[in-house]
Amino acid sequence: MLVEHPNRKELTSNELQSLQKLQAVIDRAIADGRISKYEMEVIDRTIRGDGKVLVEEVTLVRQLIRDKIDSGLLTQEWDN
Repeated sequence: MLVEHPNRKELTSNELQSLQKLQAVIDRAIADGRISKYEMEVIDRTIRGDGKVLVEEVTLVRQLIRDKIDSGLLTQEWDN
């Protein structure tokens, strides 16, 4: 499904840094092929740390965590 954001502006340097920091946190969390509830809380705090949630941050979490859990490449270590 194509999702368009016609009013979307270019990311600021602070937003790009925030996105890079989030990717580093996620990479560390999933390096062992598992993700814990605590690691997800750290990721959530990283996303919300600047007081706003970017579409790009949500997309990154979906691509690097949710899709990998759904395909069996990553194991989640808590009950739903």
